[in-house]
Formats: sequence, C-alpha cells, structure tokens
Amino acid sequence: MKNLLVPLDRLGDFDEIVDVRTPLEFAEDHIPGAINAPVLSNEERVIVGTMYKQVSPFEATRVGAAMVARNIAQHLDTLFADKPRNWRPLVYCWRGGKRSGSMTTWLNLIGWQARQLDGGYKTYRRGVMERLSELPRQFRYVVLIGHTGSGKTRLLTALHGAGAQALDLEGLAAHRGSLLGALPGQPQPSQKGFDSALLEVLSHFDRTRPVFVEAEGRRIGSITLPDALLDSLHASPCVEVRAQRKDRIAFLLQDYAHLFDDPAFFKTQLSKLVALHSRERVAHWHGLIDADARAELFGELIDRHYDPAYARSSQALYRELPHAAHVLFRPNDEDSIEQAHALLAQLAETTPAL
Repeated sequence: MKNLLVPLDRLGDFDEIVDVRTPLEFAEDHIPGAINAPVLSNEERVIVGTMYKQVSPFEATRVGAAMVARNIAQHLDTLFADKPRNWRPLVYCWRGGKRSGSMTTWLNLIGWQARQLDGGYKTYRRGVMERLSELPRQFRYVVLIGHTGSGKTRLLTALHGAGAQALDLEGLAAHRGSLLGALPGQPQPSQKGFDSALLEVLSHFDRTRPVFVEAEGRRIGSITLPDALLDSLHASPCVEVRAQRKDRIAFLLQDYAHLFDDPAFFKTQLSKLVALHSRERVAHWHGLIDADARAELFGELIDRHYDPAYARSSQALYRELPHAAHVLFRPNDEDSIEQAHALLAQLAETTPAL
C-alpha cells in the first residue's frame, strides 16, 4: 500500500475526494468538496470500538471487517455505480489507516486509479491550522466598524455585490456575534468546520486587492477567530459605518424580530447582562418583551448596552479607528449596492493605496 499513499499537496490531482469516516465525523469537518462514503456507520463505529476495548482487538477487527465489506459493496452498487473507467479518487479516513486502506484497495482491484491520503484527516487538519497561522497576514483588509444596528453586514454584502472582495465572518460562523446573535433554526458549525470554510474562502481571494470585513471580537458565538486574522484586522484601516438612530431601530426590528417568537429565550439571554446592568433594569427589559414594546426595547438596548459596549471595545482594539473614513449608511433602503459603489469611489479618492 505504500505506493498508493499521496501527500496533502496533491489534493488537486484527483477527480474526487472520498471521505470514508462516519457521517458524524464528516459533519464536524471534512476536506472541502469531499463526498461521504462511510465504511462504518456512526453506530457501527461505536460497536467496533467498544468490542476492541471490552472483548479483544481480534474480534473487533473481524466484526468490523464484515461491516466494512458490506458498506463498501453498498457504495459500489449506488454511490460509485456510474463512475467511469478512468475515475481517479483520493480516499481518506481519520489517520489514513484501515478504513481508507480498505476502500482504496477495493477500488483499485476494480480497476480505478484510487489513492489514499497519507495521514488522513489529521494531516489535513494540521495543514489547515498551519495555513491559518500565515495566510490571513498576506491580505490588506478594510474593516467596517460601527454601532449595532448600523447595518455593517448588509453593507458588506452590498460591497460584494458591487464587485469588492468581502469576507463574511458572521456568515461563515452562522452567528451575528452579539449576545442576541444566534440565527433562528441554524446551528453554528464546529470550530474545525469554520476553520476549513475560512481557509477555503481566503484561498480564493486576490492578494493584490483589499478585503472588506466586519469588525469582530475574538469569538463569534462559539467560534474563535485565528490570531493571525485578528492581529491583521486590529492593525488595518477602518471605515466607521454610521446610521441614524431611527434607522438602527428599524433595522433591529427586522433582523431581530424572531427573538419575540421565543420570549423565554429572549429573557434568558438578557438576564446574562445583569452583571453589567442592574437586576431592576433587566427586569424592566423583560417587561418590555411581555408588552411587545419592540421599538422601545431596542432603543433602550442601543442607548444603554450596545453603544457603551462599542465605545469600550472598538477604541481599544482597532488602532486605526481614529483615522477612519466615515460613511452614513441607510441600512433599510433598497439602494445598498449603489451606496456601496459610492463608498468604494470615496475610498479610491481618499485612500488610493487601497
């Protein structure tokens, strides 16, 4: 099997990447573009692992081999049934061991030019972390910074629509970044999954052009951003996005309306602010939820929580903020792409280096 092993830098040499780990392992993270053809199901892997510890390695291997053979046969009848004679797949499992070795052997016996990723997913994951410690430093960023409700994410999307390079970290993390930022019905990816997605996006950017990105803290919900990216953002030029207070409230009434669909959860999240505010104030906010006083509640959260928090965090982290360009954004208007074009023209005139 030695001659069937290939290194990580040859990923692009193959027609397809086949991940033979369990569906749970695949869901946590996988090589971008890979398909999942598990040789053991989630339950089967538990059975084999338990047998390995409690019975014997021999019995576990015997039972596991039968499971693997049945699953490979199933994939040959379904997933791989229409693959052409000259198909060249790259196969990997957790460590590049028996699971991917079994699949690779059978595919080659059939006549396909299959190869096995040396070191498996662990090698890939190590490569992701190494590249994320270096690649983010190779771009020039423009950081959109501004108060909650000013529509920074909407402006970032508009900049992408206007032809600029945009890095949507909150989109990749499936979270808006604040205490109330969880997206309804959409779980966050695993940290590993986020890292892979981030690297994939960065790998396709043009290093000669600036990358627009929204200011973030170290964490977006449960996701932690790489140090190399954070360090670069903190030293980058900034655009301070401003919006009128009434527009900010209207924006929050749109983007956070779902919070009122689950008042108990909304109250639980606000209760986490007791340490920063008083129990009386948080109880008052709970009362506004019960009264469905949405505009009043978001107005108070802007004035008493979000704006003071912005003043504390942004001034300390983003060193170029005192020299920031400014844009008055109308986040609720339909001409967001036109507003983005105007910002790009403004920056081209005032900051040609970008």
